Amino acid sequence: MTDFRYPGGAAGIYYPIALGLVCFLLIFTGGCRLNDPYRATERGKNIFYTTFNEPPKHLDPARAYSSDEYDFLGQIYEPPLQYHYLIRPYTLVPLTTEAVPSPVYFDKSGKRLPDNAMPEKVYRAVYEIKIKRGVKYQEHPAFAKGPDGAPLYTRLREADLDGITQISDFPKKGTREVVSDDYIYEIMRLADPQIESPVLSILEKYILGLKGYEEALRADLNEVRAKRKEAAGAAYNQELDEKANPVALDYKKHPLPGVEKIDDYTFRITLNTKYPQFVYWLAMPFFSPVPEEAHAFYKQGVLADKNITIDRFPVGTGPYMMAVYNPNMEIILEKNPNFHGERYPATGEAGDAGKGLLKDAGGALPFIDRIVFKLEKEAIPRWNKFLQGYYDNSGITSDSFDQAVTVSAVGRADVTEAMREKGIRLLTSVRPSSFYSGFNMLDETVGGYAPARQKLREAVSIALDYEEFIEIFTNGRGIPAMSPIPPGIFGYAGGEDGINPYVYDWDASRNKPVRKSIEYARKLLEEAGYPGGRDKEGRPLVITFDNPWTGADATPMINWYMKRFRLLGIQLENRTTDYNRFQEKMLKGNFQFFTWGWNADYPDPENFFFLLAGSNSKVKYQGENVANYSDPEFDRFFRIMENMDNSPERLKVIRRMTAIVQKDAPWLFGYHPVSFGLFHSWVGNVKPNAMANNTMKYLRLDPAQRESQRDEWNGPNFWPLIVVAALFIIGSVPAVISTRRKREAGRKRP
Repeated sequence: MTDFRYPGGAAGIYYPIALGLVCFLLIFTGGCRLNDPYRATERGKNIFYTTFNEPPKHLDPARAYSSDEYDFLGQIYEPPLQYHYLIRPYTLVPLTTEAVPSPVYFDKSGKRLPDNAMPEKVYRAVYEIKIKRGVKYQEHPAFAKGPDGAPLYTRLREADLDGITQISDFPKKGTREVVSDDYIYEIMRLADPQIESPVLSILEKYILGLKGYEEALRADLNEVRAKRKEAAGAAYNQELDEKANPVALDYKKHPLPGVEKIDDYTFRITLNTKYPQFVYWLAMPFFSPVPEEAHAFYKQGVLADKNITIDRFPVGTGPYMMAVYNPNMEIILEKNPNFHGERYPATGEAGDAGKGLLKDAGGALPFIDRIVFKLEKEAIPRWNKFLQGYYDNSGITSDSFDQAVTVSAVGRADVTEAMREKGIRLLTSVRPSSFYSGFNMLDETVGGYAPARQKLREAVSIALDYEEFIEIFTNGRGIPAMSPIPPGIFGYAGGEDGINPYVYDWDASRNKPVRKSIEYARKLLEEAGYPGGRDKEGRPLVITFDNPWTGADATPMINWYMKRFRLLGIQLENRTTDYNRFQEKMLKGNFQFFTWGWNADYPDPENFFFLLAGSNSKVKYQGENVANYSDPEFDRFFRIMENMDNSPERLKVIRRMTAIVQKDAPWLFGYHPVSFGLFHSWVGNVKPNAMANNTMKYLRLDPAQRESQRDEWNGPNFWPLIVVAALFIIGSVPAVISTRRKREAGRKRP
């Protein structure tokens, strides 16, 4: 029988197998990225990749009011104004308007007043807003019409939504031009009691008739609910009923005298007092146009059952639109083909041209086709993917700081040599923000205004050493706060004049503030009725601590707070929840001690002091005063300060307000962060702008460079397999030789 085995016998047969395997790996997989987390079809595409930590709770411009929501909202909606991307100090410029409106002041008799009129003289302040022509909404099913011109999707049934999970699934869409009615409609929406806009309590103090308008809508809502309850009887469940059949209030039923349509491209907003900061509000999403068609579309209960709401699928005019909303994995924004053709700024600050920030001057925005936000809750995977080139930008956690940043002897921060070799750039800026902790002033234990309660809060303020916190958890990227106002905002005071005298002493020899001792804090706690952290019955003082720090890297921070409280003998009971649940607890006042942060909406001290105004209490008025602080003297000064132009007189009022909150201590003022951001070399036009939230449209990518770098950093390494195969072949040689000798010896036998 003929022997068809490879010459060399059983051992030799493995030689071509090993050689073939090596050749296959080299030919067919060389250059592949086996760790690439993205679809092969995305390679080389003009797509920006970044991350988010928590799903946004609201994408409705009337409700959204946190930075994680604005990361998305700012790219989709367009208010009348925006901040110039490059110029500092922060400067308002038109976005969907022809010009930045200037207020015209009138007294009680209707006589026009000069621009510098004193607030007490002003009876009306009128802003006339002229919008640009030709601005269109993104394609959306709310605008889809049939052959007869009637809306296609206003009477949807459950059967109509088979296979539809998001807006992009609807087969028909449409668009139309933005008109002044859309801006007016959005302002009316702010007063809808079902929406619960977080800024209503502020704006109704200024916009003429807004408070009365809200009360009229609330009366209408209560009337509808009463009729439904009467018709349904005892079995009526309001929550289930309104989910299936949302109440659509008629906004046009009642007059709103402070908002007046002039023509399709002009409208007026009238304030009942002088309020110079109002123009900043026109750069916030709350004043973005919202079409009545979208409101009617989303009021259909069958859509709410599928979570297809304006809170998840916005209808905007901005450079991007929602393409995919999967908050448990990714959120994708696509370039809006109806975008109105904004141009990259042609001017900037001195030095911007040298940094390449004006190369695209006059270029049509946006430059990037798609933005992919990936959910990354853990810091280490997020950081590693950035280093591999799979995310285009990154923040810096404490764990990665030493790997990313080096600080010179004079305190100048720069990237490490390893980062520089990768072309990674570091951009830093002091943010107009405050990260603070606070007490619920409505709580029986930690709240209130009696001297004993104030001493308790002062003792905790001293014990929480934020200098230590900054060094441990932010690698020195912060400035200890003495008041609510951060650097760069009118009213901020540094040096000896700016210290919080209840927490710090001034060390003249070192020319710096020094935190009061823990022994002094313990003495204050004893005077508050808790010697050694125990009450007169000997029971330990237990304070609950609510925070939204769900990541694994948050545990050390929580432990730090507990340790600092233990120095006073106080037991801190941690109650970490996700951000949405945390917000609910704040709204209901179900907490004692908390942490929060505030990024300036606009560059004015009023935007920080209003966080402590009694009229803005979170529990009572659903405002942003999370501590529920209410001091009559502070509130009186706030009403004076908020309407003033910047002046020495305004500064005196600010100093008095600061002294009041330092004494009452509703907040532990925490620190003002210094922002550190990392960007790969293929990302251009990057300049930090803490006031603007619509900056993605300015960025430019070099996808070819990114692909090249990703291949270099992530290409497969088959040399270990080649070495193993070679060793296997070498190891088989003696067996091959031995087998051949035996065969040859057998053939020689007679």
